[in-house]
Amino acid sequence: MASDAGDKTEAPTPRRRTEAREQGQIARSTDLSSALLLLGAMLSLSWFGPHLMASLMRSMRDYLTTADPVAAGHVDVGSLVPSVARSVLMAAGPVLFAVMLAGMLSNFAQVGFLFTTRPLEPKWERLNPINGIKRLFSARTVVQLLMNLLKLVMVGLVAYDAIRKREDEILLAIAIGGWHQVAVLAKVLYAIGMRLGAILLLLALLDYAWQRYKHERDLRMTKEEVKEELRRMEGDPIVKQRRRRMQFAAAIQRIKKAVPKADVVVTNPTELAIAIKYEAEKMRAPTVVAKGQGYLAQKIREIAVAHGIPIVERKPLAQALYKTVEVGQEIPEKFYQAVAEILAYVYELSGKARRPRRAPAAA
Repeated sequence: MASDAGDKTEAPTPRRRTEAREQGQIARSTDLSSALLLLGAMLSLSWFGPHLMASLMRSMRDYLTTADPVAAGHVDVGSLVPSVARSVLMAAGPVLFAVMLAGMLSNFAQVGFLFTTRPLEPKWERLNPINGIKRLFSARTVVQLLMNLLKLVMVGLVAYDAIRKREDEILLAIAIGGWHQVAVLAKVLYAIGMRLGAILLLLALLDYAWQRYKHERDLRMTKEEVKEELRRMEGDPIVKQRRRRMQFAAAIQRIKKAVPKADVVVTNPTELAIAIKYEAEKMRAPTVVAKGQGYLAQKIREIAVAHGIPIVERKPLAQALYKTVEVGQEIPEKFYQAVAEILAYVYELSGKARRPRRAPAAA
């Protein structure tokens, strides 16, 4: 049972995966890219090979045959080379495009879209000979060596089998010579390439599965690393607690300053408290100067009692004002009537001569 904090027993977090990807740490098999490139090249040659050969033969006839033997001895090589290169590129263009597309798709299938320069940055720890020896005898190196030996054996067997089955045809083509020899050799090379590509693809898929497995193991985290990751994502609990204490202290200070200036405190009666102030000469409508829930509501009531501020219990109104009106905001028009009645009642009790002016109705 792995209970030690130093054991990497936890699955990597999404943030850990993202950081590793940004640094170029990805599961990728170069053998898979090579196998797909080989198969793409063989298939493109089988599709576009006849057109390629016909185009090259036609170009050779055009450039090597001339009706004027004298002019043939004064060929401008400077203008001939670009023309020949252009003809070759146009003839081989489909094959080159197919091979390039196979290479891009093989990399995209493994990695997706990723552009980073992190792997190019120098890492001086790689120069450490001890680390080099450890990498030399690591499990990844041993597996890679076995895979390379297996590929070498498979390549030899495939080439031997393809040549052995066509031994008589190859000997006959060599004896005849000419284009028949070229055609036979092309068929043999194509058979070898296709078989080799299929076998390399199978081995590459195994290698890719191994790379994914190793990549997941390398990304695994210790329990302490997971906790540290959560602290970074959600914030340090100690810092969050200190921040909450500071915010709570600031709220208490605002309440101590605002409640003594209020005209009335509307309560729920114990869970909520909303302090309201209204000055007809300065305010368009009554304004919430303080509000609180739980302990803050208790403090608002205590300060109100200490300063002789009337406290009125109106449960529905207190709940509605607490949910919809922030501190410093005027009350909405739909609460004008209820708040005006409370202020009128408070003014009558306190003996104030002024009456609350109804705020003008919204247009």
